[in-house]
Amino acid sequence: MKLKATISALAVLAAAPAFADCSKVTFSDVGWTDITTTTATATHILEGLGYKVDTKVLSVPVTFASLESDDVDVFLGNWIPAQSGAIQPYLDKGEIDQLVVNLEGTKYTLAVPTYTYERGLQSYADIHKFEESLGGKIYGIEPGNEGNDYLIGLTKDNKFDLKNFEVVESSEQGMLAMVDRAYKDEKDVVFLGWEPHPMNANFSLKYLPGGEDFFGGEGVVYTTTRKGYADECPNVGTLLKNMKFSLAMENEVMGKILNDGEEAGDATEVWLKANFDQVEPWLAGVTTLDGGDAVAAVKAHLGL
Repeated sequence: MKLKATISALAVLAAAPAFADCSKVTFSDVGWTDITTTTATATHILEGLGYKVDTKVLSVPVTFASLESDDVDVFLGNWIPAQSGAIQPYLDKGEIDQLVVNLEGTKYTLAVPTYTYERGLQSYADIHKFEESLGGKIYGIEPGNEGNDYLIGLTKDNKFDLKNFEVVESSEQGMLAMVDRAYKDEKDVVFLGWEPHPMNANFSLKYLPGGEDFFGGEGVVYTTTRKGYADECPNVGTLLKNMKFSLAMENEVMGKILNDGEEAGDATEVWLKANFDQVEPWLAGVTTLDGGDAVAAVKAHLGL
C-alpha cells in the first residue's frame, strides 16, 4: 500500500505544472516606443515591490510564440484589432491569456502629412495615383510586423492597384527619419502611423480610411500573459489587472524619449514621481514580494 501510495503521489507530481519563480517577471518589448514606455513603467513599480525584471526585445510573432512556450510572462503591447490575426490561434488553443485592456482609443493604419492629404491622397484607393511623387514606396516598421505583412499582401494581390509599390521595412526610428526628411520639404510620403505616439504632435497627419478590414477603427491595447500566469503569481496578476494607461501619459513620456533623447527608464521615473496620484490605485490589493506595504515601498524606491 505504501509503495502504491508513493507511486500515485509521484504520478500526481509529474502531471502537475511546473510553476515558475514568481519573484522574477519576464516581459517582451517589441521595440515600439509606447511598449518600451509601459514596460519601463511597470519595471519601476515591480522593482520597488522587490521583484526582479527581465525584458526581452522580440518581434510580435516571436512574442506570442514565447508566451506559448512560457519563455515570456507578460506583454503589454497586444494591439487589437491589428494583432487579432496573429494572436487568435494562441487564444483558440488556450495558450495565451488576454488579461485586461490597458489602453483605449488607439489608432493604427496608414497615414500621410496633412499637405499630402490636401493634395488628394485621402484614402488607400488614392495611393496609386501618387505613385510618382511617393517614389512607389510605402514605409513600414520592423520586418515581420503584422501591419507590414498586411501591406505587402495588398501589393502582391494588387489591392487598391498597388502592385507597383514596395513596402519598405525598417524600424520605428528609421521610418520616422524618412518621414521627417520628406516632411521638411513637403514631399509626399505614406507610412504606418499610430497613436499614442509623439509623431502626432511632431507632424500634422491624416489617417487614411481603407484598411479597416485589418486595422479596424479606434482600437485597444491588452495586457497579455502566458497561460495561467495571473493565477500562478496572483500578486503580480493583481498589479497587471490594475495598471491602466492613457494616451496623454504615453504621448508625454514618448515625447521625452523620442524628442528629447531621454532613456525610457529616466523618462518614466520622472512621470511616476510627478503623477503618483495616478499610480497609487494600481497598487490596490498589491503587496511587496515579501508581503509588505506596496505604496510605501514604491514611494521609497522612487525617492518620494
